[in-house]
Amino acid sequence: MKRAQRRRRRVAVLLGGLSAEREVSEVSGRAVVLALRGLGYTVTPVQAGRDLADRLHDAHPDVVFNALHGRYGEDGCVQGLLEVGGIPYTGAGVLTSALAMDKARSKTVWKAQGLATPPWVLVGSRTVPARLPMRLPVVVKPNREGSSVGVTIVKKRGSLASAVRKAARFDPEVLIEAYVPGSEVTVGILNGRSLGTLEIVAKGEFHSYEVKYTPGLEEFHLPARLPRATLARIEKLALAAHDALGGGFYSRVDFRVDGRDPSLIELNTLPGLTALSYLPRIAAYAGVPFPALCEKILDGAALGVRETRR
Repeated sequence: MKRAQRRRRRVAVLLGGLSAEREVSEVSGRAVVLALRGLGYTVTPVQAGRDLADRLHDAHPDVVFNALHGRYGEDGCVQGLLEVGGIPYTGAGVLTSALAMDKARSKTVWKAQGLATPPWVLVGSRTVPARLPMRLPVVVKPNREGSSVGVTIVKKRGSLASAVRKAARFDPEVLIEAYVPGSEVTVGILNGRSLGTLEIVAKGEFHSYEVKYTPGLEEFHLPARLPRATLARIEKLALAAHDALGGGFYSRVDFRVDGRDPSLIELNTLPGLTALSYLPRIAAYAGVPFPALCEKILDGAALGVRETRR
């Protein structure tokens, strides 16, 4: 399909949603709407609530740009709805979305594939293990949430129970993960290739929700300040982690790097598209300005399930 034909499609941009990341999704969605309209697309913003099916029926889009983040939007739920409706959509499919949103299960897949990820244990909302399989400090986080919501770095055993309770406000499953000292880096992936590796330095103890979405509280280095061999290793590991969970047109893969040893932390199938978000920064460095990034993502929209008949 030629570009002029593609731009005649009706595009619905999903934003908002039902997760703790709805405010970030609102900002991402509005940015995508402006970018696509600037390129000549007919775009309808669609608030994603319990009545999403009705709203999509009213909008009657040819394709959906999914700008949701977190629960329901990024975990396979909305993807399943769009598959049933036969509406092509951006981002990963049902299984990949569900796996990537579930930190413990994605780490299980990576470990089975021989990909480096920190040791972890999964606990219930009211369970604090008598003994941890790793030394302090540890990172305590909701198993199925993003944007550092509900995350705590625990340095003393006495703080563990309160950290688990905090994380459990967002998900009944809580991940306790070994803390990896060193650098925090993230790799942007688009259409099967790495766009680059960004190093993020927080002006604070770690990249909390407030730090991530407050201008001036993070410092960026692109490419990351690491040896070339380490950068190449990280980008290779990012692509392997992306493929291990089933791929998808684009993603962002987060790491902690201790010296020259990278460890996989998580994979984001619908990374933020705000002015402060990491993927647009990486894409711009790779020569892909924001409107072009949005259009490339839209061009990758697809359905993952085919109807079969006997």
